[in-house]
Amino acid sequence: MAGAEALPLPPAARAPPGGGGAGAAAAAAPGGRAEGGEGLFVALGAGLAALSHPLLYVKLLVQVGHEPLPPTVGRNVLGRKVLYLPGFFTYARHIVEVDGKKGLFRGLTPRLISSTLSTITRGSVKKAFPLEDMEHVSNKDDVKTSLRKVVKETSHEMMMQCASRVVSHPLHVISMRCMVQFIGREVKYSGVFSSIGRIFKEEGILGFFVGLVPHILGDVIFLWCCNLLAHFINTYAVDDNFSQASVIRSYTKFVMGIAVSMLTYPFLLVGDLMAVNNCGLRAGLPPYAPAFTSWIHCWRYLRAQGQLFRGSSLLFRRAPVRAACFPID
Repeated sequence: MAGAEALPLPPAARAPPGGGGAGAAAAAAPGGRAEGGEGLFVALGAGLAALSHPLLYVKLLVQVGHEPLPPTVGRNVLGRKVLYLPGFFTYARHIVEVDGKKGLFRGLTPRLISSTLSTITRGSVKKAFPLEDMEHVSNKDDVKTSLRKVVKETSHEMMMQCASRVVSHPLHVISMRCMVQFIGREVKYSGVFSSIGRIFKEEGILGFFVGLVPHILGDVIFLWCCNLLAHFINTYAVDDNFSQASVIRSYTKFVMGIAVSMLTYPFLLVGDLMAVNNCGLRAGLPPYAPAFTSWIHCWRYLRAQGQLFRGSSLLFRRAPVRAACFPID
């Protein structure tokens, strides 16, 4: 993953389709230099995963519906009193009080392995199926050529993203389950290897890929919407005669990434919920969630509850009406 949470965007949103910059240079460099560049990206990816882990941890607990702290009274932009659920910092402080500071990094090891596998897989796929160099096109007279270029680059990026998602997903499932054990104080999933053995014994091979389909759908929709919207905005909305046109175009994809991530957030939510659903942990059983028969069942349930964007924001979280146990006006 990665909505309004200032959620980490998928790798595709952080770099142009087809790669570029340091990544492309590393791929083009001979021998050891390329390997060194790949190692650098693995290290950077692992570091980013470690730094962002407490945020993802809190977000996951909110996604499964764990609200251990009562809402507080605050005021909205109109000055009216409303109930707010605890934000990220309050929630994180609660975790520290229960598990200590190390508790904020529950499930980090399998997530680091997942991140490493994802980075290596993307690099391997890129080397195995290199994208042919295409002439840079920005002139409106070459709209068809430019669109073909975007489609080709996005297709290549989609292939890399899907491959990396499939390879890294089993460790993502283990990481999710390690984290939600906080809710029931379970120790069913502890080490990586013991967790692999337990999932294989109880659920078989398919147990490692629960929640994969909505994640891949979210990735694919994100890529195509982000890249196509950025292309059409840069082509039709940004005037070449404007002095800052190149600067605006360089930020278009980033802005589109933030906007589109909100559109695809429900896929991320459903995928994460399916990863922990009905796996023997309290977080995957009632009252937190019914035992879903499929990700579509999960989607329909959340939509009926008006919860398809649960956990998308961790700063200002309005409490649902049912949480209002006392008058606030």
